[in-house]
Amino acid sequence: MAKANKPVNNSKPGARVSFPGVLMILLGADLILLLAPDVGILNSGFYIPDIYTWPALIAGIVLLVFGFRSFYRKP
Repeated sequence: MAKANKPVNNSKPGARVSFPGVLMILLGADLILLLAPDVGILNSGFYIPDIYTWPALIAGIVLLVFGFRSFYRKP
């Protein structure tokens, strides 16, 4: 009796994405887009002092860095 050939699976296993990583990336990108000094969306309509915009830009960059570091998890 002949054995049936098993299908060969050469694909990579799927990567899992962490939910807190996605939230950190979205929050960081929103902070940068809304409050970036001189080019942010809120700065185009309102005057927001630099004392608020520069820390928001730095916090947005930090959130993006930590969000991308914890973005993928092993399955």
